[in-house]
Amino acid sequence: MNRLLAHLALLVVAFTYGGNYLVAKGLMPDLIGPSGFIVLRVVGGGAMFWVLRGLLRLKGGWESVDRSDLVRLFLCGTTGVAVNQLLFFNGLNATSPVNASIIMTVNPILVLGISAALLGTAITARKLTGIAIGGVGAVALLIFSANQANIHTSWQGDLMILINATSYGFYLVLVKPLMSKYKPLTVISWVFLFGALWVIPIGGQQALAIDWSAFETIHWQGLAYVILATTFMVYLLNIYALGHVQPTVVSIYVYLQPLLATGFSWWLASSGGTDYTADLSWVTGACALAIFAGVALVSRPSAA
Repeated sequence: MNRLLAHLALLVVAFTYGGNYLVAKGLMPDLIGPSGFIVLRVVGGGAMFWVLRGLLRLKGGWESVDRSDLVRLFLCGTTGVAVNQLLFFNGLNATSPVNASIIMTVNPILVLGISAALLGTAITARKLTGIAIGGVGAVALLIFSANQANIHTSWQGDLMILINATSYGFYLVLVKPLMSKYKPLTVISWVFLFGALWVIPIGGQQALAIDWSAFETIHWQGLAYVILATTFMVYLLNIYALGHVQPTVVSIYVYLQPLLATGFSWWLASSGGTDYTADLSWVTGACALAIFAGVALVSRPSAA
């Protein structure tokens, strides 16, 4: 039963992330600047994590961190929140949700490469082939975006998404020993706190410039979706899922994000909204398949 609930949780996570591309894109930049949006997300989501920690403290669940780990937590906040989220929303603001969702799937490849560089993790010939194939797919997508007169995509936006994924890869490597030492909620609370130290000065002006009077009900719903669902709920669901299934199972659901983002984009276009699928072509599909193939080779357990 727990495994079934874990898979249902991961499915909800995939659908939430898939919808987030369009929801966030729909609010930027006319209503909220991308950097200002991250201020709202980090401050709002971070506050909820700290409130939850406070509630757990009442039940004896408060956990302190060693001063020796504060530097690593700061680096995690820098890579996993500040650089990661700022570049993601600014990149999404400049490119298509479909392209962004495709590029984000390259993350397992980046994590393996960073682990090899920083930790000396061994890379088998199969995984090396996966890195090469996925890397070619990602670079080809950037080059294609730079050489085509696309409506919604741009190589600058695609590049920011790729750098964002790389930064998140560094975060996953840096945070691993902390996750083994502390409760996940303790780690993420501190990571958001340190990330806010970067995010607020960078995006504060955009956040203060938001004209809240221009918000309609659908815009408030979209903002709540990004902060409550994509930032807070998804994290808790991922924690639950990882407690009952292997990380390799979690990685499989990454493939759903571009498929869902594309499906949601088609639905939006058919409903009279912006058609983000207008830039899709066989080249985009080929790049996506190359990235998927590379991720599959990298994510497959060595014992298999």
